[in-house]
Amino acid sequence: MTLLPSLPETISRARTDLRIGLPVVIDGNLAAAVETLSPERLAGLRALGRPVLVLTARRAGTLKVPAYDGDLARIELPEGADVAWLRAVADPSDDLRVPLKGPLAARRDAEDVTPHRAAIALAKSAQLLPAVLLVEAPAGEIPQGLTRLPAAPVIAQLAAETVLSPVAAAHLPISAAERTRLHILRPAAGGAEHYAIEIGDPPRDRPVLARLHSACFTGDVLGSLKCDCGPQLHAALNAMGAEGGGVLLYLNQEGRGIGLANKMRAYDLQSQGFDTVEANHRLGFEDDERDFRLGAALLRQLGFGAVRLMTNNPRKVEMMQSHGIEVAERVPLIVGRNPWNDAYLAVKRDKSGHML
Repeated sequence: MTLLPSLPETISRARTDLRIGLPVVIDGNLAAAVETLSPERLAGLRALGRPVLVLTARRAGTLKVPAYDGDLARIELPEGADVAWLRAVADPSDDLRVPLKGPLAARRDAEDVTPHRAAIALAKSAQLLPAVLLVEAPAGEIPQGLTRLPAAPVIAQLAAETVLSPVAAAHLPISAAERTRLHILRPAAGGAEHYAIEIGDPPRDRPVLARLHSACFTGDVLGSLKCDCGPQLHAALNAMGAEGGGVLLYLNQEGRGIGLANKMRAYDLQSQGFDTVEANHRLGFEDDERDFRLGAALLRQLGFGAVRLMTNNPRKVEMMQSHGIEVAERVPLIVGRNPWNDAYLAVKRDKSGHML
């Protein structure tokens, strides 16, 4: 029936559920995000069965727990484990200041972990800490009204390229160029909108000066000195204005795709002595969780097939070329170095391969 939600729409609903503390049902398992779990809902999950704490291999490695399932670890809950204990295991903020309760025991049986993997992927896509409590519920005892999802299709859908639809566009004079048009594009199944800032009237049959810029509230808006994002944004726009044409794609993937709250957690870890990559790993994320395929999708929507890409990141070049956008030239964008971000830029160069 066409009135029923599609799988992408159901995933969007599930993200909201996890963010407000509701569990979702994945192949007969109830899954709840540790970050938003309440004591009452923890008790409800315990009443249905024996919950297991699911962490990514990155977080498990920090806790010295074997990840027998490859990309994740299933950890038995000790007697008396409460919400505070769960959050202490999931959130690295106090790893150095407060010793964790343990020892932690990971399961190593042959159970199908596809639902566990889907639950972690959903938590990441909701920009929550990638830590999930999961319990297999007896048949017929799953409460009505909870969002239900199939595990394998959820994993495939979250890994698929996002379909973007144009929503609105209008002339918007900016300091870099008065002839500027702002395009708003929205994922077909909802979620954060992405923007294309088109300067001048660049022809579609020649490589356009372009930049993929990930949203950075701290750098772009507040002028943070901990990164080079704000200077890169304005330098790119000014270069396009001086040339008389270009397109800047503003992707809402804050904090390398982990969200602003997790980015602040990473900053707190950096104040404890960890670099930006190490901080992401302690949180349970990969070095970079962004999906740069969005950039190719945006360019195709606007009718561009070739770019002169303003970037220091070779991964962006590779992504564009592998998704049908020709990169005729890589244009370096080296600006914004200062004493506060010198170490951060060194990590981008040494660990992420940026050409700095």
